Amino acid sequence: QVQLVESGGGLVQAGGSLSLSCAASGSIVSVNLMSYYRQAPGKQRDLVASISRGGTTNYADSVKGRFTISRDNAKNTVNLQMSGLRPEDTAIYYCFADVLSPRTWSYKDYWGQGTQVTVSS
Repeated sequence: QVQLVESGGGLVQAGGSLSLSCAASGSIVSVNLMSYYRQAPGKQRDLVASISRGGTTNYADSVKGRFTISRDNAKNTVNLQMSGLRPEDTAIYYCFADVLSPRTWSYKDYWGQGTQVTVSS
């Protein structure tokens, strides 16, 4: 079994910064893609940023230049540094990881519990 535990988030004024972290633990051989998604009330869950095991990153257009995703492969953690936050960034942010299981030797997707980010105007 694999768990993704998220931390960070909270309330910040527009223009401020926040950092989110996510740690994967449990039966893990390796972690491939790690990502953050977000879901605002009444909207679908959308990709915010992703990072491959090799460090290749991908960002939603709306966050390019403001958010930075990074990871530590040895610790199976991913971090999302958010700056220049806007009210439209308000959402629940979910961590995602593609994990290789030692039991099945296949990849399986896991999600964190979600953390609220609220940006006031």
